[in-house]
Amino acid sequence: MVRIINFKQYTSDEGKVFNVLELQGGIEMVKSQTTDRYYATARKATMPSTFDENTCKSLIGTELTGQIVKVQTEPYEYTIQETGEVIELSHRYEYQPEVDKIPVVEKSNSTVEDIMNLQSNDTKTSKIEGKFSMNGID
Repeated sequence: MVRIINFKQYTSDEGKVFNVLELQGGIEMVKSQTTDRYYATARKATMPSTFDENTCKSLIGTELTGQIVKVQTEPYEYTIQETGEVIELSHRYEYQPEVDKIPVVEKSNSTVEDIMNLQSNDTKTSKIEGKFSMNGID
């Protein structure tokens, strides 16, 4: 699954304003080439949209079926904003819908607080317990 985490507004060369959705995939464990230790990360990608600003805001948190994949490209220079270092890359990340399926868009009604309460009160009764299975079995 891929989640819409934000959006950005850009202006085209013709002066037209458009919105780009920022997507993030699931957590991945990657081994550092310099320290040999693992760290957690997530792939990110952007996708142009035809939505207005309010619609983009309302889509934040929405999940899409599919994944973010690494795609090989012609080499290009990229400047790391934090350090100003210029590096050469030969890939980008892009959203790939699940094969043979139209992306299914679902927005959860649960809040982060609801989920945190479930995790901290797993043995206690909570107000949303019973609306879904805690162990995946009905």
